Amino acid sequence: MPGSDGCVAVAHPNIALVKYWGKRDEDLVLPCADSLSMTLDVFPTTTEIRLVDCQAQDVVIVDGAVDRGATARRITGFLDLVRERAGRSEAAVVATRNTVPVGAGLASSASGFAALALAAASAYGLPVEPVELSRLARRGSGSAARSIFGGFAIWHAGAPDAPDPDLASYAEPLAKTTLDLALVAALLETGPKPVSSREAMRRTVKTSPLFSDWLGMARGDCTVMREALARGDIATVGAIAERNALGMHQTMESAVPPVHYRTPASHRVLEEVHRMRAHGLQAWATMDAGPNVKVLCASDDAERVACVLRQLSGCVAVVARSGPGATLDKTVR
Repeated sequence: MPGSDGCVAVAHPNIALVKYWGKRDEDLVLPCADSLSMTLDVFPTTTEIRLVDCQAQDVVIVDGAVDRGATARRITGFLDLVRERAGRSEAAVVATRNTVPVGAGLASSASGFAALALAAASAYGLPVEPVELSRLARRGSGSAARSIFGGFAIWHAGAPDAPDPDLASYAEPLAKTTLDLALVAALLETGPKPVSSREAMRRTVKTSPLFSDWLGMARGDCTVMREALARGDIATVGAIAERNALGMHQTMESAVPPVHYRTPASHRVLEEVHRMRAHGLQAWATMDAGPNVKVLCASDDAERVACVLRQLSGCVAVVARSGPGATLDKTVR
């Protein structure tokens, strides 16, 4: 990490149990519907920002190497937004280190932009109140709005006719649930995916004949999921999460041209999850925009689920439980 005069933030990825898929506003990153997620205790992103008065341009360092590509452009674009809001002009050295594979459907952008939002707000003197931070993080990556919070969080899409749509769309934590859940990540491929989430989402919204029906279902799913979490109903939570995720993938696969993230290895894991459930083990699958599968289960069953998955060829199973929200590791003025 560069220097010692900076702000360091740490954030963890979240996995949506009711998915965010589809924007109604690309510039403000406003979703078509609410989504609901669980922040994990694995794969954190650590980001440091150091302001440099004498430097004309931002420098972005990703996992120890200077980046001048698409990632750097997204980060500097986000910093421009922060500087505009703060009325500041200093360039920055940004160093970010991921412990989750990037671009593989494991929510690296959620942890990445949540950490960036907190570090940048702190460095440039913006408020770091969590709901306001979630609005800011949303502008970098929609799902990052939820990684500001630990545990379960809901991201409100906001009413389309709200006086200020930007203010109306934010995440907040859900009230505590009696459920102690785990997500077992079945890592099948960790390389970049062939179609980015942004492109896949855009293509699905524009061309999939199934998207409208899925979106209507997702809106209802969020309401029912919240109720199930409140009463500790793991079977309903799991069933909704699995149906919602597989429905999302069906919408992508019906787009023009289709987006196929599910691979033969993905299907093997999905079939194994169904077998586990048929034999009495409460386990349900969910998937983001990538081939990797996450298995939702009771925390006490997580190691048993992971053991079963590790018997599958090429599958690395990582147990994740409920994790913390974004934190400012240190601030040196």
